[in-house]
Amino acid sequence: MTAMRLVVLGLSLSSSWGNGHATTYRALLRALAARGHHIVFLERDQPWYASHRDMPDPDFCRLQFYDETDDLSLFENLIAEADAVIVGSYVPDGIEIGRLVQRIARGATAFYDIDTPVTLAKLRDGSCEYLSAELIPLYDLYLSFTGGPTLDLLMNDHGSPAARALYCSVDEHAYRPIAGVRRYDLGYLGTYSPDRQPTLEKLLLEPARRRPDLRFAVAGAQYPADIDWPGNVTRLEHVPPSEHPAFYGACRFTLNVTRADMIRAGHSPSVRIFEAAACGTPILSDIWAGIDAVLAPGREIALVQDPDEVLAWLGCDEPRREAMAAAARHRTLAAHTATHRAAELEDHLRAAVSRRERAAARVDLTAPFGRTAAPPANPREATA
Repeated sequence: MTAMRLVVLGLSLSSSWGNGHATTYRALLRALAARGHHIVFLERDQPWYASHRDMPDPDFCRLQFYDETDDLSLFENLIAEADAVIVGSYVPDGIEIGRLVQRIARGATAFYDIDTPVTLAKLRDGSCEYLSAELIPLYDLYLSFTGGPTLDLLMNDHGSPAARALYCSVDEHAYRPIAGVRRYDLGYLGTYSPDRQPTLEKLLLEPARRRPDLRFAVAGAQYPADIDWPGNVTRLEHVPPSEHPAFYGACRFTLNVTRADMIRAGHSPSVRIFEAAACGTPILSDIWAGIDAVLAPGREIALVQDPDEVLAWLGCDEPRREAMAAAARHRTLAAHTATHRAAELEDHLRAAVSRRERAAARVDLTAPFGRTAAPPANPREATA
């Protein structure tokens, strides 16, 4: 199958500090490269990522930094000649960049939203800085972290010509079970978010207060200094992706906490679910619509609503814990790896490229004998 030339403008590939985008991009792009595609990733050079780079020189794509949006002029030929250009959510000056891509790209364009419910909420209140309502219909493809009814909303209410679910995934080669001491009964890995904190309080900190004999861990950046951490909760400021498997391996269970907008939308599995499952660590999760389409509740994942349910699971016997971990790992490796997502993305991009080519080569009914019109320099002129 013909290799594609892809340009991706994303939040970060070089640094996983304080964001979940980098690990998602790394797994997906590595798997795309393994399928023979050629990828350039353009990243805004931000000081907080520059000082925490854990992948400055990836071996699966070409990584280029730019200081300001105007500097993208250096890459205009790359963008223009690519078979497909993908712009990600939370990219600084994303609206301006989206307009630039629409103006110069000759191939298919896609918006990859790793934060779809948050994006839609920001569009409603006018605070979205990386996507505008006017841009959505111009992207040939809207790749959404969220599936379910949100896809219909994007197409019917926002005018996307093709909204497709592209869930997060796990690099099955990097995330594997690691034998070792289970130092924590329950661990949580995630950057601080105000709308996740009440759930973290209810499902981890309160159980920790009730059971000082158990051990807990919270790993992630940007937590406020005034949080009252119980004495049996270990705080880890940052765990780089290379150490994620060891962190999961140190936990008897891990906790998944979902942002409020994503709970309301449902169908928004976090990358942490698939990472933990691939590492053989059973997952306790808050509840949202569509989770049963990802992992089977009670067999592959445990759904919890309060401290009592958390503590009941922490007290379960080892055979039951191990059985749930094994079932989740089996399901994840069968359906939720980066290899699976790369194949899905390739299909979506090829379909978008095909739609662009058909639009550019449509029959000009005013020409003698219905000749096919010559494609313009930029195929978007054909639908202007």
